[in-house]
Amino acid sequence: MASRAVPLSPAPALAALLLALVAAPLAAVAWRGAGLSLGPADWAAIRFTVVQATLSALISTLFAIPVARALARRSFPGRGPLITLMGAPFLLPAVVAVLGLLAVFGRSGIVNTGLQAFGLPPFSLYGLQGVLLAHVFLNLPLATRMILQGWRTIPAERIRLARSLGFGPWETFRHLELPMLREVLPGVALVVLVICLTSFAVVLTLGGGPAATTIELAIYQAVRFDFDLSRAAGLAGVQVLICAGVALAAWVVTRQAGFGAGLDRNTALDAPKGWRRVGDVGLLGLVTVFLLGPLLAVMLRGLPGLADLPPSVLPAAARSVAVALTSALLCSVAALTLALAAAMRPRPLIEAAATLPLASSGLVLGTGLFLIAQPFVSPMKLALPVTVLVNIALALPYLYRILLPEVRTVLADYGRLADSLSLTGWPRLRWVILPRLARPLGFGTGIAAALSMGDLGAIALFAGDRQATLPLVVSQLTGAYRMDAAASAALILVSLSFALFWAFDTGGRHAAA
Repeated sequence: MASRAVPLSPAPALAALLLALVAAPLAAVAWRGAGLSLGPADWAAIRFTVVQATLSALISTLFAIPVARALARRSFPGRGPLITLMGAPFLLPAVVAVLGLLAVFGRSGIVNTGLQAFGLPPFSLYGLQGVLLAHVFLNLPLATRMILQGWRTIPAERIRLARSLGFGPWETFRHLELPMLREVLPGVALVVLVICLTSFAVVLTLGGGPAATTIELAIYQAVRFDFDLSRAAGLAGVQVLICAGVALAAWVVTRQAGFGAGLDRNTALDAPKGWRRVGDVGLLGLVTVFLLGPLLAVMLRGLPGLADLPPSVLPAAARSVAVALTSALLCSVAALTLALAAAMRPRPLIEAAATLPLASSGLVLGTGLFLIAQPFVSPMKLALPVTVLVNIALALPYLYRILLPEVRTVLADYGRLADSLSLTGWPRLRWVILPRLARPLGFGTGIAAALSMGDLGAIALFAGDRQATLPLVVSQLTGAYRMDAAASAALILVSLSFALFWAFDTGGRHAAA
């Protein structure tokens, strides 16, 4: 009997191309930085990078525990919108977050004005304390959402059993919540650690001094100001090794929950009364103010200046939208192609292509591409195409992980039916797969678009005035102390970021309906 013909998949070739997109810059970095001896300033940057990232991860994770616990055991009007708000900082451009924090905690911000009124010393937002505050603002919601998901994994049967045995708050915490936290917290802390290790916009604005320079900022200074490509490559190599080690550690410590399966019935933890209730309400109120305050400050400061924007803002906004749309659409096609191939048969090449970008950052990839392009063409001429490529590489792991389980479910449920109807190629994709992947595909594409809108990595290395994107313009206005203009530009940036996410996410939901 003749075997059934299997159509060739473009996935292996695409995976090889994406792998080369990441591996080639890393190889260029390794080759250029080989044998370089780092100086005292470089080691200081490495130490500060590790210290600030570790402290940021610990503070964000520890503060997220009581916030997630309060959300897990309290039911109140507005709980859903508050949980949704927890996802906003992940999509918020870092430059906008920094600008909002400056409006609240800066020299002339709300907090320091209040401290001066009571005769207290002012709070300085610059240096280590400012970097930590910004990272907690950006990562506390993410850590809270991840830990809250852990509480949701506790089977309802275990909670009802604890009630029938007369467990008090301490016994419930010890026997149900603490084992879950032991499993969840290491992975959460390491994820936040990776994010803080590759932070650039925050340190660019709030750090930058000799005692507050990270590896990313040192790379930027070496390329843009000193044009010391060998030093930049050496620092980028160190950054890759650190991030790869942390990413590997995060993969190793990630374990499955040990509670076993339940009956998928939602039963909330008992909500204590008295002072514990007051504590939960007060804590959630403080977190809400902490998250909304900087955003509202940017909005109030930026609205009056929308009618008198600097000439560079609108062209930069148009470039940012074009880059974001191109990056998001190409990334979604690539992620879907890889997910379809991986769901049919596990392939190491595909897994490597979807995982390797986690060991890098936009600035490291930009440095490698700068080294590759510099002998042949002026890197500034390639600013926007390089930014698109870097954004595709960095967003790909998120989209791939979102789509892969959904694709596996669709193929398991409808694969045999499609085979019986002889649906292959485009008809199979059009009528079977895409309608059932519309919701996660729209959500993932929206995330990619929002992340691309706020990216300030590769573009900071390559761009001149005519290639600047909106995050770079906001950063330049902030550095020039034109805070009102920066706030207006930031308001446009955050509006466009959330608008793109909403458009793709809503479009996916409507297509799936």
